[in-house]
Amino acid sequence: MRRGPARPKYFETKVLFMLRRLLICFALLSVASCASTPKIGGAPGLNVLAGSDMPAPDRSDLMSHDERPYYVGPFDKLTIDVFGIEELQQREVQVDASGRLSFPLAGVLEVAGHTPGEIETMLKSRLAERYVRDPQVTVNLKETVSQVVTVEGQVKKAGEYPVIGRMTLLRAIAKAEGTDEYSKLNEIVVFRTVKGQNLAALYDLRAIRRGVYPDPEVFANDVIVVGDSKARRLFKDVLQILPSLTTPLVIALQ
Repeated sequence: MRRGPARPKYFETKVLFMLRRLLICFALLSVASCASTPKIGGAPGLNVLAGSDMPAPDRSDLMSHDERPYYVGPFDKLTIDVFGIEELQQREVQVDASGRLSFPLAGVLEVAGHTPGEIETMLKSRLAERYVRDPQVTVNLKETVSQVVTVEGQVKKAGEYPVIGRMTLLRAIAKAEGTDEYSKLNEIVVFRTVKGQNLAALYDLRAIRRGVYPDPEVFANDVIVVGDSKARRLFKDVLQILPSLTTPLVIALQ
């Protein structure tokens, strides 16, 4: 009895052989890249020291000097305390959709776009006009809804995170619990709208971590997108299906 042609078997074996060679080359390249020592430093004002030479921060260093003021917006929640008036102590107030809040004896105030300190001054003035002698007012932010940054893409926990004080790209990604195994670290895009113009900037997270250039500041309403490494997904998928491969496999890289 004559046997059929052996070409399909030959091609299947050849494809398996080529895939194995491809995976071995990829592994060798990965090891070589890990073995090289990355350059550290380059950002202006960054001094690179040996670990043993790193000084401890003093008290002034632990007090932040670059905190950005927080501007209250719609739906933010504030805690307002008027000293000496029991009914007006530790009151939780939410700013409405139009950026206003209502407070006993003070009436309605336009607070959107003002800092908590400025709102304190506004309340003091309004209460003093309405027979509260020398009012002592404290305003604290309890919960922010209006001032958030959006982090999405290949991070462990995408979502919206409050921006209180100074926020940087690394801090924002840390809020999202960091990048995942499929993240493409040299494709971090920050979208921002400035005076009606839509802007986008591309960053390399590895370069920032090495101090090649400074960790950029991000602002409320920014959208941060962490790129997806298609190559990593491809090789993981190939490794999963390789043992059971029975037909030629064609992979298109785009």
